[in-house]
Amino acid sequence: MPVPKIALEEHFVPAGLTELITNPGWPPPVWQRTLDLLIDTERRLEQMDRAGIEKAVLSLGSNGLQDVLPPHDAVALAREVNDALAQVIASHPDRYDGFAALPMLDVDAACGELDRCVDTLGLKGALVNGYSSDGTLERGRYYDDPSYDPLWERFAALGVPLYLHPRNPLPTQRLIYEGREQLLGPTWAFGAETAVHALRMIVGGVFDRVPGLTVILGHLGELLPFAIRRLEQRLSRRADVTLERPASAYLRDNFYLTTSGNYHTPSLIGILLELGADKLMFAADYPFEEIADGADWLDRVPISDTDRRKLASDNATRLLRLG
Repeated sequence: MPVPKIALEEHFVPAGLTELITNPGWPPPVWQRTLDLLIDTERRLEQMDRAGIEKAVLSLGSNGLQDVLPPHDAVALAREVNDALAQVIASHPDRYDGFAALPMLDVDAACGELDRCVDTLGLKGALVNGYSSDGTLERGRYYDDPSYDPLWERFAALGVPLYLHPRNPLPTQRLIYEGREQLLGPTWAFGAETAVHALRMIVGGVFDRVPGLTVILGHLGELLPFAIRRLEQRLSRRADVTLERPASAYLRDNFYLTTSGNYHTPSLIGILLELGADKLMFAADYPFEEIADGADWLDRVPISDTDRRKLASDNATRLLRLG
């Protein structure tokens, strides 16, 4: 029997706003099918039932609001997207919860929208799709900038997490992929970009300034658990890094990881050894991945039943304070 699951990286888009979702290079028929599945939050319920997924936490797919310019357009779209998400949840409150989309170029507006989404709409935190394009699509704003501290303080005060979801590197930073564009997107570039962004937040002192901030990373942590000791060793020899704790302590204390789209048993075992079972959660990454792939793997992966239950639902229930 499938173990009961809560899935945390499950995407949607409101009908009429599909331009917010970026094609990672898929053929047009495949991409149109994906867009149709993002819109349709009814058909996926049957797949969730077969996989033992009792609840999915929905969020706007990439790049979402992070490429919307000028900032006031993103502010208006955030409200529209989040209201649409709340309507989806209201149609199946026992099956869906949600992460808010935020207009990250306007920190004050993002704080207000987070408050509204958590306190009024009942959403469980927010998901942002990487850096936000700043003035032009050729320049990005990363979230280690101290100007974001008021927003991180709101997350901490509300007791909700930030899900840092991938996107491709800036166009000016893709030379290494020139001639090998198949490595862009979820094949490789998504993970590398998101790992560096998370490290910017660690090395930039975000978690020293706001120690109560919790960040979720997908795809088994974008490879960070396997590189954190090496990073920590090298940082310890630099005079220009003055962190209050070792880098691995931030990964252990301030981050949760999900399994989305990375169902590799040796990697899972390594992360359990590095971080323990209390910081891992299930995600299917639908519709960019097949629900059954991740669910069947979790049902069969050779770990204890106690750890399986933690990954499947217990940790998510605790972190998101699900009823």
